[in-house]
Amino acid sequence: MARLKFGAFLAPHHPIGEHPMLQFRRDLNLVSQLDELGYDEFWCGEHHSSGWEMIASPEMFLAAAGERTKRIRLGTGVISLPYHHPYNVAQRMVQLDHMTGGRAIFGSGPGALASDAHTLGIDPMTQRDRQDEAIAIIRRLFNGERVTAKSDWFTMNDAALQILPLQEEMPFVVASQISPSGMTLAGKYGIGIISLGSMSTQGLMALPQQWEFAEDAAKKHGTSVSRANWRVLLSWHIAETREQARREAGPGLMRWHNEYTVGTLMRPGLKPFSSPDEAVDKTAFVDGAASTIGTPDDLVKTIKNLMQVSGGVGHIIGFVHDWANPENTRRSWDMVARYVVPEINGYIDGLRRSQKFVIENRAIFERAGQAVMAKIMDNDKAAAALSQTGPGRVAIPAVNAPDLQQAAAKQRG
Repeated sequence: MARLKFGAFLAPHHPIGEHPMLQFRRDLNLVSQLDELGYDEFWCGEHHSSGWEMIASPEMFLAAAGERTKRIRLGTGVISLPYHHPYNVAQRMVQLDHMTGGRAIFGSGPGALASDAHTLGIDPMTQRDRQDEAIAIIRRLFNGERVTAKSDWFTMNDAALQILPLQEEMPFVVASQISPSGMTLAGKYGIGIISLGSMSTQGLMALPQQWEFAEDAAKKHGTSVSRANWRVLLSWHIAETREQARREAGPGLMRWHNEYTVGTLMRPGLKPFSSPDEAVDKTAFVDGAASTIGTPDDLVKTIKNLMQVSGGVGHIIGFVHDWANPENTRRSWDMVARYVVPEINGYIDGLRRSQKFVIENRAIFERAGQAVMAKIMDNDKAAAALSQTGPGRVAIPAVNAPDLQQAAAKQRG
């Protein structure tokens, strides 16, 4: 089975009250930690309202992150294409690709917050069509074409990029939630997908149907889509025990749900939680839950279930949140890297097989102990020292160690 890649998605969702400068710095420190822990990707988004989501330029943030990291890939999650002239987006992404040494991933969307579109005077009914139109133009620019195009929202005259991406082919990824538009767009262009709606139970169960949308669109347009380029978003908080995870994440989860999801976005059908325990129970301990608040083993189970339900994806992307305090949040990401990633990808299977082989084949290795004793008995001084030898006093690997006490007793006898 192909190994899963792991990453993080920072919208961000930060509670109002902390100094924005320190929030930016803390987020950049998180990217550095994820890079050191071996995560494959980091994503951050673009928002202009709501208070909780305060990164306006993912390209600017990722350029700073690129200077602090070495290997992690950096994705715009996402650039809202209807908000920008396509030529400017193409130029910024090319510059980001060069500034990060070819680690940029171009993620795009139509724009998630209605308040952002309102601020910019954009009719929400036009946003998805404009994203489609912009992707087609940006792909042509990345291919080195000189483009002349006139639309109801942009004009380009003999436009060509002075510099092409550093990567031979920069990855294109589109965001998808519950509607079929994102998956259909991915199929149309044969590009990657990041499914953001999977953080809900309904979104998780809809993944098979979502993939059908992508495959149907690919067939219609003569392209192909690969599950290896399908990224699915999950939310989690991991600790040594479920009780500890519950205690650390409950109050922040309740605040996020009550103040942001219900109080600010006013998502239909959602009600505030009355306590941190209710927040945890209804988020992570209901049938088909897409969120995990618990131990590394709990998250392993969630990911295996997702793979079964979806039919297979290529990337698991964790949603970055402030449910817990910064210290416990960083430890959660550390534990996922230390215990969940190797369990899912089989990095420690060989170690377990090796240990089991040694345990089950002890008799084969007895001769090694006999060889050690033979050398000891060949030396008069070494043989005489046996009487002074106790357990644990000789630096011999346990698998090769003879029973020195038994040998000393025989010699004294």
